[in-house]
Amino acid sequence: MTEGNGPVGGPPPDGERGDRPVPGDEFTPFLPLEGRPSLRSRLFGTPAFFRLWMAQVVSATGDWLGLLAISILAIRVGSGNEGAALSLVLAARIVPGFFFGPVAGVLVDRWDRKRTMVTCDLGRAAVMVALPFVDTLVGLFVASLLLEAFTMLWGPAKEASVPHVVPEDQLATANSLSLVAAYGTFPLGAGLMALFGRLSTALFDSAWAGDVRLDDMGLAFYANALSFLVTGWLILTLDLPKRPRAEKDEARGRRLALAHPVAELREGWRFAFGNPVARTVNLGLATGLIGGGMLVPLGAIYADEVLGAGKSGLGVLITALGLGVAVGVGLITWRQKHLDKARTFTMALTGAGVFLALAASIGQVHLSTSMVFGIGICAGGVYVLGFTLLHETVDDDLRGRIFSTLYLLVRGCVLLALVVGPLMEDLLDRLSSILWDRHVELFGMGVDVPGVRLTLWLAALIILASGAVAAGSLRAGLRADRGVDGREGSS
Repeated sequence: MTEGNGPVGGPPPDGERGDRPVPGDEFTPFLPLEGRPSLRSRLFGTPAFFRLWMAQVVSATGDWLGLLAISILAIRVGSGNEGAALSLVLAARIVPGFFFGPVAGVLVDRWDRKRTMVTCDLGRAAVMVALPFVDTLVGLFVASLLLEAFTMLWGPAKEASVPHVVPEDQLATANSLSLVAAYGTFPLGAGLMALFGRLSTALFDSAWAGDVRLDDMGLAFYANALSFLVTGWLILTLDLPKRPRAEKDEARGRRLALAHPVAELREGWRFAFGNPVARTVNLGLATGLIGGGMLVPLGAIYADEVLGAGKSGLGVLITALGLGVAVGVGLITWRQKHLDKARTFTMALTGAGVFLALAASIGQVHLSTSMVFGIGICAGGVYVLGFTLLHETVDDDLRGRIFSTLYLLVRGCVLLALVVGPLMEDLLDRLSSILWDRHVELFGMGVDVPGVRLTLWLAALIILASGAVAAGSLRAGLRADRGVDGREGSS
């Protein structure tokens, strides 16, 4: 039976579709696979995300290689003032984020994200090609500023693109893999730096090599430039959805108005701290990092004064922390479809505080190491769940601003922890020496209270308070949502 010229329920003949949308014409980044999917499909979900992940792996490897090379070059250029030179160059990679970060989020939400990422990769490659010929601190400072500006645009654009290439039920796995790409590539970058040091002396000990700067630094910078070009090519061939024409016209009109960037920035901040889930993730991750970040600069002192394990003890603790993060990421990936992600996020945050308090209280190496392993499990869960919740909750037109806000908060809180942690340890150590001679009696038991133990207890309290605030924020938001639903139902 037919209706008109076409079968009932079927598509109209060619030429009669007009402007009506036809199922299948829309952008479909993930399609069901016939038969049993391959391991790559089960792990990455879609070929598009595998390509995006490979781009992140190559880019992150280049980032670590470039950071090591720039740090070494700063020490060489600042001969006689190595510490000050290194601090100046690293400051150029940290400080701009506090000023450019919010603006970067607005720009990412306005611009085509694929084009933004490719342009940033080309810009970073150009800076890397120029760096072998830089021999002043001012030049290194400017190059570091440019690299950081490009990176601050690339990161939010990449995060905002993830939900377009990954099904929602696989976002936790995608964020787990992103964590591996971001931090698991550090050994690869360090290994390449060592390899280039050997190659520069073995293969390029000639005059022409010196003219094009084929020493260890030059090889590292050229390899980093190549990594950014490869990343740009991978992104360029990635199938991302085009923005609707109406949205493009609106964005083009907003570029002409000076007031709009401020309004758009306010809109992003209102959502970041108004939406219950986004507020929980932002406050939880940021304030939790103030406490957890203190463990980094104090680890060596803790291993020596509390555990009595010396320098080798620090390596054991770092290994335990890294293994714990890997296990936490694996557990979240395995159980992602059965988790209440927001509630698990707050539980993992609170668990990190509990494990840190126990680790600081125990003076036995093996037990303390197991507590640090527990910190890693919780930290891995917090990271993956936090990013997954934002990917699931935030609308596409706000993602750039929300992720740039998160990066800004994380950057500020980690910097605060790295600076305040050692100062607090020194202050509390002096205070403990004056008041208790660094030893107190509790319930008939003697307890050593050096400054590092007191500081880590304080850090644990900060994380626990962060977990309590995050849980309370989530409950308040849920109550407000139920109240709105109730009013709408009765009207």
